[in-house]
Amino acid sequence: MNKHDAARRAFLVRAAVGAGAVAGAGLVPELNAQMDQHKQTEAPSAAYPHPSGTAQGAFFNHDDAITIAAFTERLMPGAPDKPGANETGVLNYIDLALAGAYADLQDFYRRGLAQLDAYCRKTHKTSFPHLGPAQQDEVLAALEQGKATGFTWPTAQDFFNTVRTHTFEGMFADPVYGGNKDFAGWRLVGFPGAQAMFTPIDLQNQQAFTRAPMVGLQAVASRPTRKG
Repeated sequence: MNKHDAARRAFLVRAAVGAGAVAGAGLVPELNAQMDQHKQTEAPSAAYPHPSGTAQGAFFNHDDAITIAAFTERLMPGAPDKPGANETGVLNYIDLALAGAYADLQDFYRRGLAQLDAYCRKTHKTSFPHLGPAQQDEVLAALEQGKATGFTWPTAQDFFNTVRTHTFEGMFADPVYGGNKDFAGWRLVGFPGAQAMFTPIDLQNQQAFTRAPMVGLQAVASRPTRKG
């Protein structure tokens, strides 16, 4: 992993630590005004084989799934003993979110991905997943800086910022939402999850919390309730 990749990983890790990790979803940028103008009622696409496995997708078609997998992996690249976006299930998280809680962003993603593909083919003569890492980084930089041409709605910056936010969520949200596979994101930042109790000493501790195993919402919900 080169210095650029390491810096990108460090940015997301610092963001997660600063937020106390992400306990749930709900970090979508403020795009409501644009959604009111462009929202449509199209049905989700047919199921597709996930690029990372055999599971069936809920929203993305095969080509869009491959693009999002490549996009998010460049935002959070993996390294030895340090899982990236693909290993932690970020694609699955975004796919499930767009079929459910983030359904109002379906057209946003469709249009954004179409504009991204057109920009890559015009600039590099091929689609985003087929570019090398250096060229993919060039595309991401152009999006982030608003220099990518051909974007109307969403704008290049809005699309980049939204996918980056969802990558952050998929890495560090509770695994019940489809990402953070095997608590990999939480392990990366030392976040223990929803513990039954934290002592005053725990709350004052500045080090990674390691006293108890990591616990997610699904595990907590499946526990039998105590009857008095």
